[in-house]
Amino acid sequence: MAPLACCGLRHALLLAGVLLGLGFLFAMVEIQIEGPAGWAAKLPTWRIENHPLLNWFWGGKPLTGYHLWVFLFMAAVFHLPLALVGTFSLKLEARIIGSVMVFWILEDFLWFILNPAYGLARFRPDSVPWHKQWVLGIPTDYLVFFVAGCLLIGVSFRRAKAQTP
Repeated sequence: MAPLACCGLRHALLLAGVLLGLGFLFAMVEIQIEGPAGWAAKLPTWRIENHPLLNWFWGGKPLTGYHLWVFLFMAAVFHLPLALVGTFSLKLEARIIGSVMVFWILEDFLWFILNPAYGLARFRPDSVPWHKQWVLGIPTDYLVFFVAGCLLIGVSFRRAKAQTP
C-alpha cells in the first residue's frame, strides 16, 4: 500500500485538509481567548498601532504581543517535522512557509465564520476595523497571502526536470 504522503495531487489535497483542520482548531482556540473583541482588542498585551512596516507586513493591523508570540510559535511548530526527521531543503521550506501563510488566512476567516459575535453577515469592513484594506469583499492580506502561500506550496510540489545527457 502506498503511503498517504506520496508526491502529487493526493499529497497536496492531504496538506490542504490538514491546514483546514488546523485552521479550524486554532480559530476555536482564538474565539475562546478573544471572544467578540477581535485582534486582541481586550487582551492584556502591548500594541504598536502605527508603523510604516505594519502596512507592508501586517495589512495595516496593529502588532500585538499576543499576535507576535503566537505567530512565532506557530512558525516554529510548522518547522518541527524538519527537526524530527533531521532534514532540510528549500522545497520543504517553501512548503512550510506557504502552509503557514495559508493556515493563517484559513484560521482568520474561520474565526469570523465560527465566532458567535460575527458570522459571515458581519464579515465586512464596517464590522472589522482591524482589517483596514479590502478588495473583492475580502481583506487584501487574505488575497495576497493566500495566493503567495498557494504559489509557494505549488512550487514545492514541482518535480525536478530530468537532466538530459
